Amino acid sequence: MDKIILIVQVVISILLSIFILMQNKDGGLSAMMGGGSEGFQTTKRGPEKFIYITTIVLATLFILNALLIVII
Repeated sequence: MDKIILIVQVVISILLSIFILMQNKDGGLSAMMGGGSEGFQTTKRGPEKFIYITTIVLATLFILNALLIVII
């Protein structure tokens, strides 16, 4: 059981790192993929919103799994 929890932690940490690196500070996913910035956009839409929410979920799972490792 301990090995499964550790493997899950490693997978979550790899996915979390990937999703954090996919977030671009300058203009989001559209600017990273070659799209220009057509003005100031305050809301996240499409893939940017998915990446943002997935990052939050993965970070929460990472913390909960880390606490589970400490408890067990």
